[in-house]
Amino acid sequence: MGFIGSGSIGRTLARLAVGAGHQVVLSNSRGPETLVDTAEELGPQASAATSEEAAAAGDIVVVTVPVSAFPHVPAAPLAGKTVIDTCNYGPERDGHIPELDSKSLTSSELLLRYVPDALLVKAFNNIFFKHLLSLARPVGAADRSYLPIAGDSAPAKAAVTEFIDSIGYSVVDAGTLADSWRQATATPVWGTPYGPFSNEKGQPVGRDAIRAALATATR
Repeated sequence: MGFIGSGSIGRTLARLAVGAGHQVVLSNSRGPETLVDTAEELGPQASAATSEEAAAAGDIVVVTVPVSAFPHVPAAPLAGKTVIDTCNYGPERDGHIPELDSKSLTSSELLLRYVPDALLVKAFNNIFFKHLLSLARPVGAADRSYLPIAGDSAPAKAAVTEFIDSIGYSVVDAGTLADSWRQATATPVWGTPYGPFSNEKGQPVGRDAIRAALATATR
């Protein structure tokens, strides 16, 4: 697993991935030397690298950066790879992006313009990082939670589903990248089903509740 960006979601995913037996290669915009402590904390299955190296190393690569940083995501090493996009657009942080403000594109479709040969899957953008850590459950657990994913490549979705299953979650297919607005910031499936941020443990959410939340989204 390669990570481009190592913020709260990136570090949480890396921790879950290591716990599930995956090797992880972390990167951020400030250089690998700033991630040495994080990699050491995660153990021998984790290492720090440049963004280009992390992109090249991963069988699956997680892009978890501000939308304003999309132009800096290395495209060449992501060609043909399954890429998980966890990113949410926030004008107050990213500045105003006309295509996103007008809703002519989803943020994932915008990312695809910068990494056109990647097999992009939207996932993990609708859950608080503390809930992501605390709600992971083994296969077969009665209180296992579901996460929505969206993408245009069936093989990439299958690979991401397998990864998500390995770290403790099941999946609801939310459609194509063009449909991924249904899980964007402030939609019914964003944050709310898993409980308030003030409850760091969160609450488990089943398949039907995720499907209903996606279905009631408006744009």
